Amino acid sequence: MTDHPRLPLAGVIGSPIAHSRSPALHGYWLRRYGIKGHYIPMDIAQADLPEALRLLPRMGFVGLNVTIPHKETILGLADIVTDRAALIGAANTLIFRKDGRIHADNTDGAGFIANLRQNAPQWNPAAGPAVVFGAGGAARAVVAALIEVGAPEIRIANRTRPRAEVFRSDFGAKVMVHDWIQAGNMLEGAATVVNTTSLGMTGKPEFRVPLDAMEPGALATDLVYTPLKTQFLIEAEAAGATVVDGLGMLLHQAAPGFERWFGHRPEVDEATRQAVLSA
Repeated sequence: MTDHPRLPLAGVIGSPIAHSRSPALHGYWLRRYGIKGHYIPMDIAQADLPEALRLLPRMGFVGLNVTIPHKETILGLADIVTDRAALIGAANTLIFRKDGRIHADNTDGAGFIANLRQNAPQWNPAAGPAVVFGAGGAARAVVAALIEVGAPEIRIANRTRPRAEVFRSDFGAKVMVHDWIQAGNMLEGAATVVNTTSLGMTGKPEFRVPLDAMEPGALATDLVYTPLKTQFLIEAEAAGATVVDGLGMLLHQAAPGFERWFGHRPEVDEATRQAVLSA
């Protein structure tokens, strides 16, 4: 009998999972680089998560992407948690190590910054305050990343203020919390403006905060990428801002995991973008 090496398997877990673009993205990279391996979407319920994490490495899985509702829970099940995943309070990337331990990381912040650097190379995060709409898990990754790259102040507003208040205690004095009803006032003098809420996503209510006070020349980005150009981005562009859509963040946050699992750093370029858009 011939000995065949085991094909590396990776995938994305969440519930629901059918909407995920990750299989199209990783599948494209596997084909592009001629790598023998597979990337599989798996709908796993919360109650089944501990058992799945025990079984999947035995089945040949080398790692996983993690999405809602498992990103927070997974921290308590991992053996090693990176500092940034601990600070953010969520993980989106798992590596099943050869020694049997599970390594949890969060690449959302790095993906967020890489998207802005690629699509708005003139952007200078230290040029002025950053405005963040929303206070969920994605906002935590964004705030941590903005502080790391030198944003001098983070102004944050959430529809429920107490959730935003937690950011000040977790991330420190650079964070200033504002009431949602007056969120438009945060824009004065801001160099970077980020929508991390689901407002404006297909099937969700529209983003209705007025953007009249947007500084011409500011950078505005929306983490929503369905639709690709949200009403938030349309209005920000009309106010004179440079706009960057959210699809690039998805692409860039995926690259470190792919490299760890399959041994090749993938390129995030227009061909990658079109492969995911056409899936």
